[in-house]
Parts: sequence; structure tokens; C-alpha cells
Amino acid sequence: MVFTCAQPPYLNPVTPFSGIIQGGLQEGLEITVRGTVLPSSGTRFAVNFQTGRSDDDIAFHFNPRFEEGGSVVCNTKKKGLWGLEEKKTHLPFQRGSPFELSFLVLSSCFQVMLNGSLFVQYPHRVPFHHVDTLSVTGAVQLSSISFQKQTMIHRELSAPQQMSEMNPFYTCIPGGLYPSRRIIVSGTILPNAQWFHINLRSGSDIAFHLNPRFNQNSVVRNSLINGSWGHEEKYLCGPMPFIRGQSFTVRITCKAHRLRVAVNGVRKFDYNHRMKNFCAINVLDVAGHIRLTHVQL
Repeated sequence: MVFTCAQPPYLNPVTPFSGIIQGGLQEGLEITVRGTVLPSSGTRFAVNFQTGRSDDDIAFHFNPRFEEGGSVVCNTKKKGLWGLEEKKTHLPFQRGSPFELSFLVLSSCFQVMLNGSLFVQYPHRVPFHHVDTLSVTGAVQLSSISFQKQTMIHRELSAPQQMSEMNPFYTCIPGGLYPSRRIIVSGTILPNAQWFHINLRSGSDIAFHLNPRFNQNSVVRNSLINGSWGHEEKYLCGPMPFIRGQSFTVRITCKAHRLRVAVNGVRKFDYNHRMKNFCAINVLDVAGHIRLTHVQL
């Protein structure tokens, strides 16, 4: 069974912020921090995953810094002592601009997405289940902090000898779509693949049809409403992101006016909503010449 459970979000929290993570960190928990970098106050901000209100034990310290050309520092603090810094010299934050930071707890690391694209993976240095508090400090105005607990599905889709015979995978999307909801699909493309699809469905309608076609070297997007297909969209930013024989991860993020799609951590395109009743879009189906390994709702 696939389900999503989350504690209530913190809305418009005041910085410095410190809040409880109900039940502590668990694998599959995604915490999304939305806010705006203040235009002229301070040179840093930090998001800390820590044990208790004290800052003596911080499992993950995520610290954008605007001084000295800009950088993002990641670190861990144990019993008051900092470990070795991991630093990214590219600073993608801008003063006065909004941002969306998502922290997904995986078994081996924290996976950090910035504005829908993969930014960094930080390996666990201490057991993450000790973390029960989130704090945010520094030059940032927060709009919300939300929590989404996700379960993992593992299922293989394999094409038989006749490539036209598919074995589709269907699952319910509990609660349907809503702005900020994410759906992740991972798998491996068969060496002789011709196509596969990922559909977000509402009854007999298909709100979003994502269809890589290898014989055309294209990724088709479309909607099927009241039995009729709409206009196909094929434009891609960059080369074909799906390669025969290789693994892939598709991340679909629902925004207020569009779906945002990233492949292997790189944003590829947006798709404007053609169906407005998001909560009715409540079924995911995947089929084609792939081995499906991971679905996250």
C-alpha cells in the first residue's frame, strides 16, 4: 500500500526558527523549506537537522554563505565539535529571491533539491534517527516548512520477446496532486527499447502523458481529455535525456500553473496544466520497455 503522512506544516515561521520533527527523521521523510533570502541583512543562513534545542549535535548543517565569492558549506557537529567541511563554491541563491529547498532522507545520505533540481547529496556521518529538531537561522525570511513521508515501491516492468506486449504498473496517488507534491519514478531502459510512458491519470483522462520515443529521439508530452489527445509538446532543453541501457530518475513536481519535470536531477521542461482539478489526478501508470525499480509518491 502507498500512503503519505505528514505533520502539519509551519506557516510563515519567524527566523530564527526551531521546531520539532514529529517522530524524528525517518527514511523517506522529505522536508521542504520555502523562503526568500533577505536582500541586505547578514551574509549567511543555515538549515540545521539537530538533536534537541541545543546546537551541540547537528547531523546536517546546510549553510549558504554570500561572502568571499559565495559558497555552500555542509558539515556535522558532534558534542560541540565541527567535523570536516564539505564546500560547494557555486552559490545558486540570490539576495532578494525566493527559493525552495527540499531535504529527502535516504538510507545513506541527505538528498538536497534546490528549486526542483538536485544540488547535493550529503552522506550521513551520524545516525539520522537521532534527529528530532529542525532549525533555520540567518538572513532569510521563511514562508513555510512542510513535511511529507513517502513510502517506496519496488516493482519490475520487463518487456517480453514481443516488444508490443507490455505489463503496465498502476498505483493510486493518495489525495491526488496539489502544488508542491512530487512524484519520482526510477528504472532502467532496456537495450533495445522503443518507448515507455509515465501517465498521471484522472479516470479515463490522462492529465499528463510523458512518452520518450527512442526511434524518434524525442520526449513527447500531451494530455488525453474526453477521449481526444491535445497538442503534442516535444521541445527539450538540451539533448535527449533518456539513453537505452541506462538507468534514469524522473522527478515530477506539481506547481500552481504547471508541472516541472527533472531527469537525473536536471530540470528539463515545464508542462502547463490542462486539467485544473488537481485532486482528481490520482492514478500513476507506467509502461514500456523498462525495468521499473522505484516509485515515490
